[in-house]
Amino acid sequence: MLPDKDGPALGGGQRSFPGGEDSSVSLFREYLRLKTVHPRPDYDAALRFLDRIAEELELPLTKIEVCPGRVVSIMTWEGMNPRLKSILLNSHTDVVPVFQEHWKYDAFSAFKDAEGNIYARGSQDMKCVTIQYIQAVRRLKAEGRKLMRNVHLMFVPDEEVGGHKGMETFVKHPEFKKLNIGFALDEGLANTSEAFTVFYGERNPWWITVHCPGSPGHGSRFVENTAAEKLRHVMNSFLDFREKEKQRLNTSECFTLGDVTTVNMTMVSGGVAYNVIPAEMDVSFDLRIPPTVNLQEFEGQIRRWCKEAGEDVTYKFAQKHMNQNITSTEENDPWWRAFSAACKSMNLTLEKEIFPAATDSRFIRAVSTGTGRVHSRNPNKVPSSK
Repeated sequence: MLPDKDGPALGGGQRSFPGGEDSSVSLFREYLRLKTVHPRPDYDAALRFLDRIAEELELPLTKIEVCPGRVVSIMTWEGMNPRLKSILLNSHTDVVPVFQEHWKYDAFSAFKDAEGNIYARGSQDMKCVTIQYIQAVRRLKAEGRKLMRNVHLMFVPDEEVGGHKGMETFVKHPEFKKLNIGFALDEGLANTSEAFTVFYGERNPWWITVHCPGSPGHGSRFVENTAAEKLRHVMNSFLDFREKEKQRLNTSECFTLGDVTTVNMTMVSGGVAYNVIPAEMDVSFDLRIPPTVNLQEFEGQIRRWCKEAGEDVTYKFAQKHMNQNITSTEENDPWWRAFSAACKSMNLTLEKEIFPAATDSRFIRAVSTGTGRVHSRNPNKVPSSK
């Protein structure tokens, strides 16, 4: 990739750009400049961008407003036998907030330095994947390739804020069922080695707030049964468990981050004045739990921690996902066999892991078969490149 010579490129698609920049890179940078950033993502700009791409690729574009102002866009490349289970290439259009004072360059300028490094919010999560999908389809179509089954390129909103007004709602929509999905790819993480990491499941996010009521009073006294004392006990219980899981990760070569439970204290609230002992205090945690953990037993442990902290300590969830489905990576699974064989033919090394965070894939797995697969077991319906 060449550095900027004449300022940021303004176009897209397959047009030429200053400095001889590859059109794929230019399209990527154009997409990065769209401010689809929370808390007020410019989804209209993304929709206009996708309209143009669909026209360039000569693919029909379907738009479904799943919630007010939240539109799922789907480009469909029809296969020779559209009755077969389809392939879904999913990506989200939104990006997380920016603290510009910590950035070397404007987070939405998509600046490219002399070494070809591109600086922009959403470059990895996950606008690079979106452009890879688009350009892969563009190349295959330009080569005159014909696929057996439908390929859907889907672009969804609100993944970064939990997907409630995006994929979580859309998987319950009749239009989702019509897609007839057999196999889906979504976002992942960059690997620092030469291997390609394949995530076949993900941890469940639990966002929990523990409420600690206590005896109020004046700050000059030793008041018994205070909210702060209960709060300290709760914090110690959660953070002691955090330390144990951290040690498990650090002392076992077979563990990855996705195999352990992470616990992080993210918010504390309570009190009105320096000299007033508060009547209540709250503490919030972000937990990410692997699919190997018994979730009912784990919540039972949380209840015990709260009971041990003192009288009337309670908890509530802001988010509590219970789906522990995983996608098969067994060699007798036709979809995995087809995918892994294609990678092997290109001499690609695959590393299988549980995704450490959460993606929209969890909603697709939740509405798939009872085994949690997003694909069919019919051996006559494996992916084909012809």
